[in-house]
Parts: sequence; structure tokens; C-alpha cells
Amino acid sequence: MPVIEKSASHPPIAAPTAWQGEYLFLIKHLIAKDFRIRYRNMSLGVFWSLLNPLVMMGVLWFIFTRVFPNNTIPNFAVFALCGLAPYNFFSLGWVTGTTSLVENSHLIKKVPVPRIIIPTATVLGNISQLAAQILLLLAMVIGSGYGINVYWIWLLYIWGWLIVFTLGLALVTSALNVYIRDIRYVVESANLVLFWLVPIFYPFRMIAPAYREIYRLNPIAAVVLGSRNVLLEATPPPSTILWKLPIVSLATLAVGVALFQRLQKGFYNHL
Repeated sequence: MPVIEKSASHPPIAAPTAWQGEYLFLIKHLIAKDFRIRYRNMSLGVFWSLLNPLVMMGVLWFIFTRVFPNNTIPNFAVFALCGLAPYNFFSLGWVTGTTSLVENSHLIKKVPVPRIIIPTATVLGNISQLAAQILLLLAMVIGSGYGINVYWIWLLYIWGWLIVFTLGLALVTSALNVYIRDIRYVVESANLVLFWLVPIFYPFRMIAPAYREIYRLNPIAAVVLGSRNVLLEATPPPSTILWKLPIVSLATLAVGVALFQRLQKGFYNHL
């Protein structure tokens, strides 16, 4: 009786690429998990996303209108919120992205997925908080009598590049944090420094001319300045911001991806 041999000529099954459907599903799952964990057992839930900037805005308003009054800035509360909304997203996205690999070490060791998905999903998960604060900002802008203008469309452009920049930085620091756990505290300290270096509670005209171009190269400062141009002055962001912001953001993302791919080979042994 002849022996029927199984053919060994079956074509190999191609490994899925990093951004096929199952990985998009994983990103959605990680974002949803992060959202549930962040607001679990909180009576106010997502409203904390609004309460935090409101409290900070109130503190800044009291300090700079009652303790150290500055009458040169009309509607100081809205002025400050234009800075707080993008800064809060950047600060939270950078910190949570930095710690994402360490906090999800169990997933990295058990599930063979591209490691870059984890910090990516963590940063993108903060967009819901950014959206809530943007809606609060827009409501306050309209309530303060500034109204809607055609330049609001630029907000999508500049805030979109802020997300890209934050993701690039998070890829760098999340990879380094696997090897050097002190990176988290470096990031937290850097956020504290940036709070004062970004013009959140002071106008751009107060910055010495020698440092103005440096401020425009800082994507967070550029987004703050561009947001005030659009919302408070009804003018488009300066052209220098419109072309420098994407260049710096894309360069940061490219560096982040390159460094992450270089360091990810040792993640398993250090987690």
C-alpha cells in the first residue's frame, strides 16, 4: 500500500505587520483599559479631566489678578487655560508614556506584539482628556465674548503636531526607562521646569527678543502661542510656527522610533 506523504510545499504563513487589524484592536484595547483604570472608583470620573485645569486656572487667576495684579492681560482665566490645556496633555502623555513599558511588563513577556504599540497606545489614550479640556477651553472662549472665527481650523493642525511630538519624546524616554528607572523622575522634573519655561501665565511679548526664536522651536510653547493667536486674537498662527512645528515634531518622532527599535532587543531581560 503506497504511503502518502504530506506535502512540505505549503507556503509559509507571513508574519503580520505591525499595523494590521489585530494590532489596531490591541491599541484600542490598551486605550480602553487605561481609561478604565484611570477613572476606576472615582465618583467624578472623567470630570477630573476638567477639574484639574479649572483649579490650576483659578489659582493662576487669583495670583496674577489679586496678589500680583497684571492689568495688561484681559480675560486672564481664558488666557491661562490656552496654555494649560496643551501643557496638561503633554505633561501627562510624556510621564505615562515613559512608564508604560515597565507598567505593562507582564504583557510584554506574555504576548508577542510589537513593543512600540504600548507607549503609543498610552500617549493616544490621553487624547480623551485633551479633548475634554479643549471643549472646556472653547466654551470659555465663546462665553468670554471672543466668538468663533475661521482660523479655528488651525487648532487641529497645531494640536495634532503636539500629539506627534509627545509620542516621539515618550518613545525615547520609555525605552531608556527600561534600562535606567530614574528616567521617570527626570521626566517629572523636566515637566516642572517646562511649566515655567512655557508661556502659560505670561504673554510672549514679555520674552526677551534673544530667546523668542528658541521659544518658537519648543513645540509646547508654539502650540500655546498659536492657540492664543487663533482663539484670542482671531488671527492665524505665525508662519514660523506653522512650518517649524511639524519639522521639530517629525524629527522627534523619527529619533524616538529609531532609538526605540535599537533598544527594544534588551527589553525582555531588563523588565
